[in-house]
Amino acid sequence: MMGEKLPGTIRIRWVRSGIGCPEKQRRVLRGLGFRKLQQEVERPDTPSIRGMIAKIPHLVVVVQ
Repeated sequence: MMGEKLPGTIRIRWVRSGIGCPEKQRRVLRGLGFRKLQQEVERPDTPSIRGMIAKIPHLVVVVQ
């Protein structure tokens, strides 16, 4: 399943630490389902998920 991408989903990787970031940004990381650095998660491609990614673009990347 790691190589596959379901239609209507978006794969996100956590690439920079949340240490030193505001608590709100760390909550966004947890809200997206991240537990560990360099972890990849797959989420539905919805405006709310895109908005969460937009809040922390310096911490995550969208993987295609």
